Amino acid sequence: MIDFETVTFGGSGLNRVAHLRADAEALKSACAKHGSYAVVFWRGKPLVDAGPEATAHQLVRLPLNHPIFQNAPAPILLGQEDAGLCFAYDISNWQPVGQDLPDQSFLDQTFQRHPDLDQNHGFQELRAVMARLSARDAELAATGRSLFAWHRSHQFCSACGARAQVVQSGWQSSCPSCGTQHFPRTDPVVIMLITHGNSVLLGRSPGWPEGMYSLLAGFVEPGETPEAAVRREVFEEAGVTVGQVGYLGSQPWAFPSSLMMGFRGEAKDPTIQIDPVEIEDALWVSREELTVAFAGDHEKIKPTRKGSIAHFILLNWLADKLD
Repeated sequence: MIDFETVTFGGSGLNRVAHLRADAEALKSACAKHGSYAVVFWRGKPLVDAGPEATAHQLVRLPLNHPIFQNAPAPILLGQEDAGLCFAYDISNWQPVGQDLPDQSFLDQTFQRHPDLDQNHGFQELRAVMARLSARDAELAATGRSLFAWHRSHQFCSACGARAQVVQSGWQSSCPSCGTQHFPRTDPVVIMLITHGNSVLLGRSPGWPEGMYSLLAGFVEPGETPEAAVRREVFEEAGVTVGQVGYLGSQPWAFPSSLMMGFRGEAKDPTIQIDPVEIEDALWVSREELTVAFAGDHEKIKPTRKGSIAHFILLNWLADKLD
């Protein structure tokens, strides 16, 4: 059986030091004792080292007193590493001059350099570098990106509409008007390896790049088990009825903040009838065809994105390592 915690964003054993979040004095003392620094985000993009000597894209860590943080909101405490406490700053109020801004394509390829930083350092779309990050950097990047996205969409109390205040070192917001406490949200999503004999069911959504196919996936609805969501989503999207369902593993997915729960199931009938509102296409792909696709030689299907749980599941299914 494979270890699903080795999937990208699967976890690195980061000590999140939750006991320090609400204790300002203890946090100050811990910073003085262990040292501290910050990773940086701009409009959801982490600051990475893309220099020629970097063996992989790595998160850049800066001292907390770096001048680029002068007008930034208070940082979020991510956790403690061997080198000290790690915080995350969001400097989205910085405006790049004379540089390409993030585009609206499926995968933003732009790279923004801050004038006060090493020019090998820049802000890059997390999807583009996720498979090259270390386990620790991937966990820090996913956590910071998700939390900042949550704060951007939850600036006001959902109970009374008053502006909320960030507390608990960024892990909570509190309404000063009605006292309601708000906590970061993670959306449960099922993603499923549905097989029929020697073939796996793949689909594609409208707007995806040409040739991009992946495992079917969907959100778990209120009052629904993940297993029931697997059967419902596959039937809604592809018209395929699924029998026995089994859990495989999970992956945090910071786009903006989901928990991808991987399942496997066997189709009772391979007949496909797609709902064009849900997906653009679905098809059965044999192991042999998928092997060709993963090699980049299939005439229709491109390899799934490295770093995604879909790629992880399919790769291990091809290697017969899921059991």
